[in-house]
Amino acid sequence: MGISEQEIKDLFEKIHYQRKQYKSGELIENAGTSYTILRIVLKGSVKGEMMDYSGKVLKIEDIPAPKPLATAFLFGMNNLLPVDIIANHDTELLMLPKESVIMLMQLNKRFLQNFLNAISNRAQFLSDKLRFLSFKTIRGKLAHYLLGLAEGNNVEIVLPQSQEKIAELFAVTRPSLGRTMAEFKAQGYIAVKGRNVRILQAENLKVFV
Repeated sequence: MGISEQEIKDLFEKIHYQRKQYKSGELIENAGTSYTILRIVLKGSVKGEMMDYSGKVLKIEDIPAPKPLATAFLFGMNNLLPVDIIANHDTELLMLPKESVIMLMQLNKRFLQNFLNAISNRAQFLSDKLRFLSFKTIRGKLAHYLLGLAEGNNVEIVLPQSQEKIAELFAVTRPSLGRTMAEFKAQGYIAVKGRNVRILQAENLKVFV
């Protein structure tokens, strides 16, 4: 952001980088691996997954192009990936060694600002994700999810993904999520038509979060 295509071309003539392609479903990197190369999704998308203590796989998020992966783990004492990274589709990544990232920071102030913003945004996302995972009931997770999409006083929302994908995000079954959604609807908390959701009683939803 804020860097022209020509500036990017000029900068990349001064550093080492690689492009690497992955097939849909291919494991890109294992959790626990030392993260010394910044990866940026150029095409396709990837997902981050981790396993909880019971052995259940939790999808943390999908990361589409053009976004960087794990910026907060490139530097620091404990720079180990916390999640498995897997290609959702046929995907192409840009690989920047840590030394190249440092050089880009020194060469271009806007790149440095963008990188710091990416780390801050990631910290905020992870904080919210941890809070979300702390909810032990599907009702709590769904209420938090819907209220987060509502963004204040907006009561008309559109679910950004299917119930199957949302259930995967919640680490629950699709029927369990459907039952909870139907309960909220029957109790008058929400109105649902396809992916369109109208929040009717936000205060009652807030009880669960």
